[in-house]
Amino acid sequence: QVRMIESGGGSVQVGGSLRLSCAAVGRSIDNYSTGWFRQAPGKEREFVAHITWNRVGTYYADSVMGRFTISRASGDNTVYLHMNDLKPEDTAVYYCALHYMGTYSLAESYSYWGQGTRVTVSS
Repeated sequence: QVRMIESGGGSVQVGGSLRLSCAAVGRSIDNYSTGWFRQAPGKEREFVAHITWNRVGTYYADSVMGRFTISRASGDNTVYLHMNDLKPEDTAVYYCALHYMGTYSLAESYSYWGQGTRVTVSS
């Protein structure tokens, strides 16, 4: 069994930056692709970013393209989400999960979700 533990959320002002971490505990995730999703109050969970198991491919939602970067170092059991130029619409609880099959932008393609970390962006 693997647990995904997110951290690094907080409150920032518009234009600020945060780095979220997602640590996998209990199993190596070297052979797993990983994704970040977010859920704002009253909205459905939405795709943010995805990194392939070999770290060769990264994919982003249009809304965060050019501002967010997903990364994971070789042998590192932690996935990061670097968020720059934050906007009020980025306010949400951010979740990471392991991709097991299907379309990378769909939440149903993932399992082993973490508990989430909250990001609040204020003007």
